[in-house]
Amino acid sequence: MKKSNVILFLFISFAIYFPCSLNAQVPEKSTGKEAKIKWYSFEEAYKLNKKKPKKMIVDVYTEWCGWCKKMDAETFTDPAIVKYMSAHFYCVKFDAERKDTIVLDGVKFINPNPSGRRSTHQLANELLHNSMSYPSYVFLDKKGKFIITIPGYHKAKEFEAILSFFGEDAYLNSKPEDFQRNFDEYLSKFQGEVK
Repeated sequence: MKKSNVILFLFISFAIYFPCSLNAQVPEKSTGKEAKIKWYSFEEAYKLNKKKPKKMIVDVYTEWCGWCKKMDAETFTDPAIVKYMSAHFYCVKFDAERKDTIVLDGVKFINPNPSGRRSTHQLANELLHNSMSYPSYVFLDKKGKFIITIPGYHKAKEFEAILSFFGEDAYLNSKPEDFQRNFDEYLSKFQGEVK
């Protein structure tokens, strides 16, 4: 019994003082310089778009939405997604339950019950055409006109293809009746940078 205790003691001591694993991969240390998406408020992007037109993508989310958080943690941190979104869009984060008033070109958008639980802001209703689903991504053209809403969580590889379809204006080649077919075909052939 004493011999097994000594062996166990030596094994534990060795594991504590010499922690290593032959097969372990050591993650690279963060340099703190990883690229991140520059998120604007809707009002900021709206003003920027008037000075320098650029398409907008509006991430409509809520604080309680788990899939929204997963999208933020996984998809929106992928370097290829960050690079593409930054180059082609004004990127907007919009809390669908925002409490304050927004004024755009003299038009007021409010949250009708700002102290209420899960009360939806009028601009969120407008952006999503009253089809409230979180997360949802609203694409607007350079003139601020609605293109489409894409709902739900998407992995980076799939989302890159979606971004490209609108960012590269491939959607303009589709008649409304052919849109879904052309969109699906584009996605199936897309070769992006996401690993």
